Amino acid sequence: MKQPSHRSRTTASLSMALDHRLKLYSLAASAAGVSALALVSPAQARIIFTPAHIKITPNHKLAIDLNHDGIKDFELVDTPSGSFASLAIHPLQAGNAVALANANCNPSVGVGAFRAGVLIGKGQSFANNVYCMAQYIGADGGSLGPWAGGVAHRYVGARFTIKGKEHFGWIRLSVSKAPFVAHMTGYAYETVPNKPIIAGKTEGFDEVSALPATSEQQPATLGLLALGSSGLSIWRRRVGVGQTES
Repeated sequence: MKQPSHRSRTTASLSMALDHRLKLYSLAASAAGVSALALVSPAQARIIFTPAHIKITPNHKLAIDLNHDGIKDFELVDTPSGSFASLAIHPLQAGNAVALANANCNPSVGVGAFRAGVLIGKGQSFANNVYCMAQYIGADGGSLGPWAGGVAHRYVGARFTIKGKEHFGWIRLSVSKAPFVAHMTGYAYETVPNKPIIAGKTEGFDEVSALPATSEQQPATLGLLALGSSGLSIWRRRVGVGQTES
């Protein structure tokens, strides 16, 4: 009978040693509470976006529940009266407010009509007693307000409360010239209290990079090795491109 070669015995010994080491890593990973499912589970979304296609025409109102908890947060009001027309938004709950614009409405500053990409949150001016988005006052008064000239895909910056904590959100609207017709195409809010939101952004994720490098890298290595032979090729590639084995 042909005896196993020295090379075959050496390979078998190395395989046994590697299998033993993999088992040790697997036990360590289990003790640390690391699993393959935990490694591939998706990050929790922070932004909740609701698409919409609703027209608000003169003599109509629209109440908006930003976080779908059954509590109406804001109300759009489209009011014509003879030679006068207006579009306004009213906070419906104590603590709710809208971000202000630099442009005047009558008799004060109006509600901001922000472009996509603007950061809505701390540092902006909010008010719960300013409602005016657009006004039309006869032939002599003309149109006033940030939304009066006919705008497309602009954003109301909103601040509202969920269980006593402040959250930021946005409402996207296109508005025609007087008589004003508003078309709401969606709204969103940030689930993390006091965290700013970018106008137009419809999704977001927790930042993995916020974790310390050591706590991010170590479980990943243990988790791959805990997979046994199926994770071995991935682990080898990592070691082969510059990572060192610890």
